Amino acid sequence: MSCLTVASAAQQKKNNMEKLDKKEQQIVDISALAAIGNIPKLKESLNMGMDAGLTVNEIKETLVQLYAYCGFPRSLNAINVFIVVLDERKAKGIIDIEGKTSSDLYLADKYQSGKNNLQILTGMEEKKPSGANAFVPAIDVFLKEHLFADIFNRDLLSFKMRELITISALAAMTGVAPQLQAHIGMGMNTGITEVELKDVFELIDKSINTIQGDLARETLAKVLSTRKP
Repeated sequence: MSCLTVASAAQQKKNNMEKLDKKEQQIVDISALAAIGNIPKLKESLNMGMDAGLTVNEIKETLVQLYAYCGFPRSLNAINVFIVVLDERKAKGIIDIEGKTSSDLYLADKYQSGKNNLQILTGMEEKKPSGANAFVPAIDVFLKEHLFADIFNRDLLSFKMRELITISALAAMTGVAPQLQAHIGMGMNTGITEVELKDVFELIDKSINTIQGDLARETLAKVLSTRKP
């Protein structure tokens, strides 16, 4: 066997190990379908997520994470669909695992905590707010104190999983390419790999459409072109 063949086989094995597992695949589908409000397909995906081994509380937390990106209406609709799914499964005698809950949280300085979390995600120090955050200081406070402190500090889901949820939702939605680009970078900083992201966007092809999948891949290419090797 040639060195080239060995190297190729090793790379293929590495890529296979990096691919999303069944639970992560269902998280991607649930997030994407909830974000665009496709209720019939979301109901099916929620059932598949439970069958794949996701706990009730993991899915609840996913739908909480989503409201910050697709809004309360879509998040609440998804939560109500999940209630129906669980009721139907219970009626069939299916016993689903509730799973662990998020720990109680007390933050003395939510703004600083959110700022610290955001700096971890971006990999950059923020000396002072800029852009939209500087122009509208209230949004800076809400983003840091609520999204990146109240929500991201809930320990039921890791930062990596929260970014996987967010990227999946943004990839499914139209008109949010700048935010998708930012979160792809953040996601990679949490450990999401290029292989996993390509997996996500293949799922977007199937669950949403190839137009959104292609746009997401184009956005990924932009991110990769600016990241240091």
